[in-house]
Amino acid sequence: MTGGAESRPGRVLIAADKFKGSLTAVQVAERVTAGLRRVRPGVEIEALPVADGGDGTVAAAVAAGFERREVVVTGPVGTPVTAAYALRGDTAVVEMAEASGLQLLPPDALAPLTATTYGSGELLRAALDAGARTVVFGVGGSATTDGGAGMLTALGARLLDAAGAPVGPGGGALASLASADLTGLDARFTDIDLILASDVDNPLTGPKGAPAVYGPQKGATPRDVGTLDAALAHYASVLAATLGPRALELAGRPGAGAAGGIGYGALVGLGARFRPGIDVLLEVLGFAPALERASLVITGEGSLDAQTLHGKAPAGVAAAARAAGKRVVAVCGRLAIDEAALRGAGIERAYPLSALEPDPARSMAEAGPLLERVAERVGREWL
Repeated sequence: MTGGAESRPGRVLIAADKFKGSLTAVQVAERVTAGLRRVRPGVEIEALPVADGGDGTVAAAVAAGFERREVVVTGPVGTPVTAAYALRGDTAVVEMAEASGLQLLPPDALAPLTATTYGSGELLRAALDAGARTVVFGVGGSATTDGGAGMLTALGARLLDAAGAPVGPGGGALASLASADLTGLDARFTDIDLILASDVDNPLTGPKGAPAVYGPQKGATPRDVGTLDAALAHYASVLAATLGPRALELAGRPGAGAAGGIGYGALVGLGARFRPGIDVLLEVLGFAPALERASLVITGEGSLDAQTLHGKAPAGVAAAARAAGKRVVAVCGRLAIDEAALRGAGIERAYPLSALEPDPARSMAEAGPLLERVAERVGREWL
């Protein structure tokens, strides 16, 4: 069944995430627009690139009208990196991956035990210095598993070993943590709204915790995973000795394990509140009014799979669109869920690039032109 048989939308909203490794969310919107216009030259199109809190979140905010700001911060292995955040009025969008992301390290130089979130703390401080009163802190794509210890240190916390010296960088060093003093944390965090935006609901430690689930992606061996899990559990217990039992309770909260546990650091030290990343970003980016103007919504991401259904951007877009009575189709690099699951998520049909180019490497390399061809098909069938 094609959409054209029932109704022909007057305005299209493109609200897709990036195709990781191939196209940014902005480029996805550009390619889909080009394909649609080739077959339906007069169609009205509005593009609103989206993200769920992970890498690409700042770019999506900038595309929606935020100002891009850059600052030099400490990268995940201690070398300086230029990181961006987005600002509009007194609202900032800060993406931890800009300062502490896995993409900042070569694949052969990962540092699972020593990578630090110190630069993420510096990036948050820069947003406050610029006047932000509401900070959307997108966490994902990290190179780190330090429980946010580096971030807290950058913001004034003192994490000391038994000799009274600061513990080293990274999650592994937290095994030597003897005391924690958070009284020096930047006092401005008590007066702002810090929203922890993530699609991850893992706790800090345990079988579903940050080291076990995400450590291997960051280069952690099974032995490293055990080391990190024990170190983070010790970290939480030391914080509990300082802050009380709530510090242990927060370690088990959904989102505490986000981005190598930076979620925990934000919850326990900075008073953050956790919300699903796509929900927060859709609000900040102005999705509701754009949705109201649209008749057809095109969403998507690189891989539509089981993870998509658990808080990823296309699922959030589709849920909001369905609630508003709008029709939704998706574009993607590969499709790994069946039609029933798609419809359950509110997506009427998906168009994978793999249908045109089954070789994954070629599909990624030629994603732009392939996506234009897919968009032409969407235009013919739905507009």
